[in-house]
Amino acid sequence: MQYDLIVIGGGAAGFFGAINAKINNPNLKVLVLEKSNKFLAKVKISGGGRCNVTHACFEPKELVKNYPRGAKELIGPFTKFQPGDIFDWFEKRGVPLKIEEDNRVFPEKNTSQAIIDCFFEECNKLNVVLKLQTGVRKIEQIKDGFSLIGDNETWQTKKVLLATGSSPQIWNMLKGMGVPMIKPVPSLFTFNIVNQIYKPLPGVSVPNAIVKVPKLKLKSSGPLLITHWGLSGPAILKMSAWGAIALADANYKFDATVNWCPAYDKEELIEAFKELRETSKKQVKNTVLFDLPSRLWEQLVLNVLGDVQRSWAEMGNKQMEQLATLIYQQPITVNGKSTFKDEFVTAGGIDLKAVDFKTMQLREIPNFYVAGEVLNIDAITGGFNFQAAWTTSWIAAGDIAKD
Repeated sequence: MQYDLIVIGGGAAGFFGAINAKINNPNLKVLVLEKSNKFLAKVKISGGGRCNVTHACFEPKELVKNYPRGAKELIGPFTKFQPGDIFDWFEKRGVPLKIEEDNRVFPEKNTSQAIIDCFFEECNKLNVVLKLQTGVRKIEQIKDGFSLIGDNETWQTKKVLLATGSSPQIWNMLKGMGVPMIKPVPSLFTFNIVNQIYKPLPGVSVPNAIVKVPKLKLKSSGPLLITHWGLSGPAILKMSAWGAIALADANYKFDATVNWCPAYDKEELIEAFKELRETSKKQVKNTVLFDLPSRLWEQLVLNVLGDVQRSWAEMGNKQMEQLATLIYQQPITVNGKSTFKDEFVTAGGIDLKAVDFKTMQLREIPNFYVAGEVLNIDAITGGFNFQAAWTTSWIAAGDIAKD
């Protein structure tokens, strides 16, 4: 069957590209193919099921600072379509968005289903054809476009929009077509650690900590969460994004440190302890300091003093030094990673040099467009990956609709 546009991939970028191509040119015959049995699966689970649509950062030069890979290439596209535009796009379709305190953006209805319903309504209204459980095994260039070969069916189309995310099968197919690819590695993951000190502390969090991996010259700060397997939270997720390649090269085994209380340097911590030695009759473990969670404080004290019930007056300089060191620079040993819920992101994909970012076409294959995570673009958590998907597919749709 002949189409004007076939979109491969029924996720955020695929749907947004198909809908906007049809809006820009209602005469286009558009088909969306999805290999799995669900459309918009990642949209569904994003933000704990609420869909973190984008981030309230409206200046392109600031926005790109959240992209470890793709920052330079996205500056131009973000001047054409940025978070303010996605607010407007959904608002016009009856799905108002809201900005939360951390500047993440969600539907006012507080459910990802609002986004999904909007997309399906638009596809239905615009007569975009949707097909599930329909993969593409091979793409061949033909005289007037492309032939897409599936397991049981073949389609012809003038143009292709590839928005499959991190699909190994598609990436291998692209390599076979001569498209330069960057080796994929995981991004946005948590750290599995072996330190016994954390075993009693799942669920404990601090609002701001500094994590360092000295050997790899990595540093990250922000909220930190202790889990039953190790460390998570924005500080860890940011580090996993910016250090994705270096951490993969280390096979996710490395030594790191945590500063639980960056507001004080080590000497200030020790001075506070000495003052308490002179003025307090309390036991050390019962004197929670520096706004640390009580369970974390008790565990740090236990690590230094063992089971000894010691008051501040009984604290020696050596114990004070050890406790200050644990707070300021606690050593941890990382031995593996865990994917952040189901919202995994991959660093790697189509080499950005192969893409014309004014149209999102592959430079060597005219009328072959790419968008979303299939590109070597990824961001930290907070709605930035979705914004890259919206922007790249919107630009592709605009160019697709011209003919």
